[in-house]
Amino acid sequence: MSRFEKNGSRASARRDHYREVTDRIVAVLEQGVAPWRRPWNPDKAAGPLSPINAKTGRRYRGINVLLLGMSQFSFASGDPRFCSYKQAKERGWQVRGGEKGTTIYFYKSLQVGDRDAPADGEEHVRNIPLLRASTVFNGSQIDGIPEFVAPTIEEAPWRRFDAADIILRNSGAVVRIGGDRAFYSPSTDHIQLPPERAFTSPEALASVQNHELAHWTGAASRLNRDLSGRFGSASYSREELVADIASCLVNSELGLPTDIENHASYLSSWVDRLKSDKREIFRAAAAAQKAADFCLAFHPDFAESQSDSDGQDAAASDAPLVEAA
Repeated sequence: MSRFEKNGSRASARRDHYREVTDRIVAVLEQGVAPWRRPWNPDKAAGPLSPINAKTGRRYRGINVLLLGMSQFSFASGDPRFCSYKQAKERGWQVRGGEKGTTIYFYKSLQVGDRDAPADGEEHVRNIPLLRASTVFNGSQIDGIPEFVAPTIEEAPWRRFDAADIILRNSGAVVRIGGDRAFYSPSTDHIQLPPERAFTSPEALASVQNHELAHWTGAASRLNRDLSGRFGSASYSREELVADIASCLVNSELGLPTDIENHASYLSSWVDRLKSDKREIFRAAAAAQKAADFCLAFHPDFAESQSDSDGQDAAASDAPLVEAA
C-alpha cells in the first residue's frame, strides 16, 4: 500500500467531532424535543442546575452545557459535577470500574507557518483551532468524592424569586406591557410583554422575560447578531435557536423552568439547518453563551461570583469553545 493510501485511510478514520455532535442533537430534535430544554423538575433537583467542573468548581460553557444536559446522569443524582478521570485521580478520587463517561469538546490551538505571509524576513505563524474531545464523569460515578452540598440562597442569591426582575431592570431594556404576544422589536428596540395576569405563574413570566431579553442582546449596539430575518427565514430561525438556548442557560442559572412553548416549525427548521451545516450548533451555542453571559452580568451578585473566572483552562471549562466559528 502506498504512503498516500495509508495517509488517506488514516484521515478517513479520524472522528468527525462536529458531525457526531450535530447528529446527536438532530436525533433528539427529530423526536420533537429541544435537548437544551431542562427535562427535570427544578424543585426536586439539588443545587445549581448548570454543570460544573468537580475539580475547579467552574461552570462548563457553550456546546458542553448542551451535551452534559443530555447526559443520562444530568442532575438525576442531584450532583451537577463532572470531571475527567485524570482530574479525579489528582484529587485522590476514583472513577468506578465499568462506568461510561460523557464526551465533551474543547479547542486546541495548532501553530503553523503561514506560506502566504510577505517575505519580509520575519516568521509568520497562524493559529488553527482544532476540535478535540475529552471524557468526563459525573460525581455519582466517582468514589471518594465529597458529598455534593448545594449552595444556600445566601451563597447563590441570583436564584432568589426576584432575580429575573433584577436582571431586566438593570439591563435598561425598554419594556412595554399589553397585547397577547411576547416579542422583541429590533426596529424600536423594545420588549413587548402581555400583562402579568396572562401568565400561568411568576416563573413563567420570568422565563419569557429572559427569552425576549436574549433577543434584545442581539442589537447592533450590544452583541450585534443578525436580527433582520422575517418569520420563516433562515436568519430568523437561527436567531430563534440562539435565543432559545441562551434563555435556557439563563433560566438554569436562576433555577427557572425552561420548557417555554415554542412554535413547532422551529424544531423542523433547526433540524434542516443543522443537517446542512455540521458546525452550526457550535456557532449557535457559542452565540447563546455570549447572550446568556450578557444577561447574567446584570445581576450584581452573579457578576461578582464570576469575577475570578479569568484564565480557566479549556479542559476544565472549555472557555475557548464559546468562541467557536
